[in-house]
Amino acid sequence: MDDNLRELVLGVLTAGVTAALGWFLRTHLWRRRLRRTQRFFGLPPHSRCLLVVNNDPSVTERAVARHDVYALLELSALIKDCEAQADIVAHDAAEQGFGERTEFCLGGPVSNSRTAAHLKSLLPGVSVGTDPEPGPDRAAFTIGGETHRMEKGTSEHVLLARLTAGENGTQRPVFLFAGQTGITNQAAARYLARHHVRLARRHGHKGTFCLLLRVHNSEAYGPDMVELVADVTRAATAPPAAASGGGTRRGSARASG
Repeated sequence: MDDNLRELVLGVLTAGVTAALGWFLRTHLWRRRLRRTQRFFGLPPHSRCLLVVNNDPSVTERAVARHDVYALLELSALIKDCEAQADIVAHDAAEQGFGERTEFCLGGPVSNSRTAAHLKSLLPGVSVGTDPEPGPDRAAFTIGGETHRMEKGTSEHVLLARLTAGENGTQRPVFLFAGQTGITNQAAARYLARHHVRLARRHGHKGTFCLLLRVHNSEAYGPDMVELVADVTRAATAPPAAASGGGTRRGSARASG
């Protein structure tokens, strides 16, 4: 074998080994990210979860609002990426406990009775204005003594929460998307899809958190202009008496996200 042929063979072998090592490293990193995502969502491979859908409060028959359908699509993509499967169930038909399967619960307490139950059990420091009559406190969130009112189409709020009830995070989590409007539910689902890696780093793969988000000018920008108002976990999970204090205001100062 002459020198030119030897160099050609060595070059091919080197390129093959380099490509194989690169493929192995990329696969290893991808699998590690996937395992972290699966732990955060409580979705091991081939597991099943619940998508609890609300009812469109603007119609009398059973229906899901358009933006809530978009939110379901966002969540379905997340579930598929985790190599899991979802069972879709209506909010008034999900007569079971929580913790055995990961649950994604969509909608505020007016349109979703299961959200109302989760707020009462897991977020007792949150009060939501459920009066059907028009008024300044309709759909408003009161957390830690501060009231966050809705200006429809201009400034709307949504709670994004990851909740567990078991000790040491042994139970599967409940993800709550409780918005003042349908478009805020979609905004929260999109926020989770885009920022779940950062949320896992900040709160841990088994941690509980409750974030207050604000959607700006949804009439013009849809669900894309989202601001993190505050991490309200401590006030939201405390009993109402312990969480009281502070004043009423329409909006909160921007918190770093």
